[in-house]
Amino acid sequence: MLRPWELSLEIDRQSGTAIHKQIAQKIIFDIQSGRFTPGIALPGTRELANKIHVNRKTVIQAYDELVSQGWLVSENKRGTFVSQRILSINYSNQPPELNLQHKVDSPLTAVSPLHSKRSTNDFIHFSDGLPDARLLPIELMARAMRHALNNTARNNKASYGDPRGALILREAILQMLNIERALHAKIDNVCMVRGSQMGVYLIAKTCLKPNQNIVIEQLACPLVREALMSCGANIISVPHDQEGINTDHLAALCAQQKIHAVYVTPNHQMPTAVVMSQNRRDQLLALADRYDFLIIEDDSGYEFNFSKENYFPLASLAKSKRVIYIGSLSKVLAPGFRLGFIVASTEVIERCAKKISIIDRQGDLTTELAIAELLHLGEIKKHLLRTVKIYEKRQNLLRDLLQKEFGHLVAFNRATNGLAIWLETHPSINIHTLIKEAELEKVRFNAGAEYSSGLQPVAAIRLGFANLNEDEIQTGIYRLKKAMLNQQPRLLRA
Repeated sequence: MLRPWELSLEIDRQSGTAIHKQIAQKIIFDIQSGRFTPGIALPGTRELANKIHVNRKTVIQAYDELVSQGWLVSENKRGTFVSQRILSINYSNQPPELNLQHKVDSPLTAVSPLHSKRSTNDFIHFSDGLPDARLLPIELMARAMRHALNNTARNNKASYGDPRGALILREAILQMLNIERALHAKIDNVCMVRGSQMGVYLIAKTCLKPNQNIVIEQLACPLVREALMSCGANIISVPHDQEGINTDHLAALCAQQKIHAVYVTPNHQMPTAVVMSQNRRDQLLALADRYDFLIIEDDSGYEFNFSKENYFPLASLAKSKRVIYIGSLSKVLAPGFRLGFIVASTEVIERCAKKISIIDRQGDLTTELAIAELLHLGEIKKHLLRTVKIYEKRQNLLRDLLQKEFGHLVAFNRATNGLAIWLETHPSINIHTLIKEAELEKVRFNAGAEYSSGLQPVAAIRLGFANLNEDEIQTGIYRLKKAMLNQQPRLLRA
């Protein structure tokens, strides 16, 4: 196995400590200090022996001891690697003493997830609505990436291109939006971005001026709030309920002061997953016309609708000329694939393209060409149909477990859109304490306060389920129940 870096390791030949012990001590120290991370490949015994000018048997003796204590793992025909079990870092300033009789704790006793509740190896993390990257069609994607690389390299196309994105990808996105989401856009209305977050930032930077008023809902994505504020926006929060944004409150606000834009997530309110009713959609569009403000519609995750009702985007409705539409493929694939898009007027798209030219020049051409191929071949659609079924099954399991294990201590709405459930908790449950108890039980989640402006207390948590398989969901809920039991034993047992 090719290792691109040479290991530097100094040996004190005047020391009274045997050389194989010194080698082992230094490797342990480098693991504990974070220099060597879990999974990193170490040089072969012959290579290291030649590098530090010692007999190969000395290095083998050091490696064997580290393998026996669990610091390293040896894989046949592949090499020697830092153990994946080494996940807790000890920032000691002194190299630990290697003890062949185990005077120094080995990682199996000191930092193994079997013994340390702070290890992250077997934590169950109910994410903020992330997909399961384990479901990706890796072979298909690898083939598409090879085709894209061949195309750009052999045809000398690996140079700067259109900041709006590769034409073939924008055409594929446009076809998807017009057919499946009932938009009426043209190719010049589409601009590719690196995820919906970049889309929000670009729109705020190009369409709004500092100190202008932008309305968001009281509970909203904290990163979106930060992006808007970083552009100088004056953020105003309005209430929302089981029908979506409170348009009566918004109307009263518009009558009092100038509103320049309203940011919403109508098909899966972030974080509650509520779907905006048709009545509220109509009222919002009417208010935009009456008071002359933009609507920034963030529809990333539109694909994950597990109900029979199909709400098209605001941007598809007749009175949607003031709507700027933002979407993403990152949740269809994985967050690591930074692919989002903006649909807006030609003028807005041109401004976004100019801004992209300044900050990023263009997107990732190879990835764009690969995803375009998968879209045209229908492979993305196949993957989506498969994952939606899997995610729906996981959502149903989570709902059943919550009802069974927590009963009256929690409440959640019937919204079936999105990849997370908004869980309101009993007033007697202290969320801050619950987070600490959950950490001890090796389970994590997002607290409701994270989505509130000013981080005001919110008696709720958000449980993303898509990134976990069924066994992981069950384990996570049982751990969460135990954490809640530690805080409220009487109520939970009642």
